[in-house]
Amino acid sequence: MSANTFVTADTPFTDSGNTAWVLAAAALVLFMTPGLALFYGGMVRTKSVLNMMMMSFITMGTVGTVWILWGYSETFGNDVGGGLIGNPFEHFGLSGVLDAIYGYVPADAAAGTAASGGIPGGAFVAFQVVFAIIAVALVSGAVADRAKFTTWTVFTVVWATLVYFPAAHWVFAFNGFAAETGGWIANQAEGLFLGGVGAYDFAGGTAIHINAGVAGLALAILLRNRVGWPKEAMRPHNLTLVMIGAGILWFGWFGFNAGSALGAGTLAAGVWVNTLGATCTAMLGWLLTEKIRDGHATSLGAASGVVAGLVAITPACATVSPWGALVVGLLAGVGCALAVGLKFRFGFDDSLDVVGVHLVGGLIGTLLIGFFADATNSPTGAAGVEMNDGLFFGGGLGQLGAQAIGAFAVLFYSFVITFAIGWVLHKTMGFTVAKEDEVSGIDLVEHAETAYDLASFGGSRAGGGGGGGFVASRTQPVTADVPAEPTTKEEATR
Repeated sequence: MSANTFVTADTPFTDSGNTAWVLAAAALVLFMTPGLALFYGGMVRTKSVLNMMMMSFITMGTVGTVWILWGYSETFGNDVGGGLIGNPFEHFGLSGVLDAIYGYVPADAAAGTAASGGIPGGAFVAFQVVFAIIAVALVSGAVADRAKFTTWTVFTVVWATLVYFPAAHWVFAFNGFAAETGGWIANQAEGLFLGGVGAYDFAGGTAIHINAGVAGLALAILLRNRVGWPKEAMRPHNLTLVMIGAGILWFGWFGFNAGSALGAGTLAAGVWVNTLGATCTAMLGWLLTEKIRDGHATSLGAASGVVAGLVAITPACATVSPWGALVVGLLAGVGCALAVGLKFRFGFDDSLDVVGVHLVGGLIGTLLIGFFADATNSPTGAAGVEMNDGLFFGGGLGQLGAQAIGAFAVLFYSFVITFAIGWVLHKTMGFTVAKEDEVSGIDLVEHAETAYDLASFGGSRAGGGGGGGFVASRTQPVTADVPAEPTTKEEATR
């Protein structure tokens, strides 16, 4: 059984406590998208701050709209394709959803959750739409500084429809909750998993982070590199914004993970603790890696370590013990700090390290469940829900195999379809701005605005001079023609 499993009640009705928690969690997750805009916005150069932030903000408009029209139905409608996709027309415009009551008794009722729990359809819609919004927004960091805003806007709708909604159906659509039939990963389809064992993904390590991370890889390969990359050092223009954004993301992530319990009880409380613990050790792991390798522990490293830990614990937060969460976070902090340098080795310009943090972090967290799943000491175990043990607790290789199948199925599907979407848009609309427009300032070209009115200080409104831009953390050689200034993250080895 999954940590998300619910059982039906004889007389389902709305539980106000659970409903209040789910709505509050939805608001926390929605707040993460402006937090991501600040996080990403601080990392780019002065001349592209607004464009970067708008790429996150526009997803709230586009994805929120299509979610109401067909996204919810495509994700949580009854399956029409062997566990691959929900019926997009079944609940078009949320028909028959808002008046529904998901009257279920959470399996951890005896351990502290209201015994007659249940949430209305509107609360479930609200919680799931904010996941869809930020999943799409995450991809934008891979193509920062060079993507046409109009093309990106179209991409958000097409990618959500063809990639995110189907993948979310695979992972989140459980039989018997919002629909009679659901996704193949969520339902742990026998015959597709080793020994009938199903994959665990409590809050979206596969559907969101692996999905967005590999989509960023596809676009980074497809689109041209930024002008001057990798020879020019492209540093964050405002690390204060980065730190504020990381703090907002950490704050909102408690809604992301603990809200996925869909109830205020033992399960949610344990997930909250695991989310905290993994993020703490991930930050320490990233900073330790920087210090040993580069001699500096940077603020950008701390912020990036926080995000890496949050990403890695997302799939595992309900199925590992608190000490297991510390290990997951530590390995993610070290692993992601090392992984962000791969773009220089392989030559793809992932501007803000979406691949190194979200793809790699998502894979680390998802696969480590196969080793550290703990049926006794995890939040799921404490809540009284049956689950499998991982390899280190006598569970054998079955759970690890199931985790790998789920992770790499999403990875392969997302990469192929994203590349196809990007290629079509690139050939029809053009996906990158002209090189001269990138150099002069994408904010002015795409939005006729600048983030900072430097004219008030006698500077140029183009904003093109200030601060070189961002090479997120991380291992790029510094050439002689780059102005000498304090290094960031692993730049000493770039």
